[in-house]
Amino acid sequence: MTERITKNTARNIYFGGSLFAILIFTGLTLDTVQRVPKTSHSENITEAVASGKNLWEVNNCVGCHTIMGEGAYYAPELGNVFDRRGLGNEVAFRGFMQAWMASQPLAIDGRRKMPQFNLSEKQVDDLSEFLIWTNRVDKNNWPPNIEG
Repeated sequence: MTERITKNTARNIYFGGSLFAILIFTGLTLDTVQRVPKTSHSENITEAVASGKNLWEVNNCVGCHTIMGEGAYYAPELGNVFDRRGLGNEVAFRGFMQAWMASQPLAIDGRRKMPQFNLSEKQVDDLSEFLIWTNRVDKNNWPPNIEG
């Protein structure tokens, strides 16, 4: 006794499965839309943070670095660089960034060379502000270790 799926049954499975998938997708989208404002701390986006983000994009930092796991894996993750190099101290981190950016490219054998972007002090401070803001976004424990 073999049972066959009729056209009506196949159509019902197709439309039922599609409706189910659409409902799940809609529910997950609504959940994400409700959570993002709580985790992103968008109220802390200042003019300096926005300018730093623009510098990040214009200089194609994502072409080598990752931030929150997005980007190229050529250079270190920078989503937590404020904790790693600034140890939670904004003044120390800005100083570190000024010195780091001014010293590029480093002449260390076997090390990939970061280009010299010739950024002004204000631009480096803005980039620092962007990285500080990024560090404070709830990233669900990403990266898995302090070194990224």
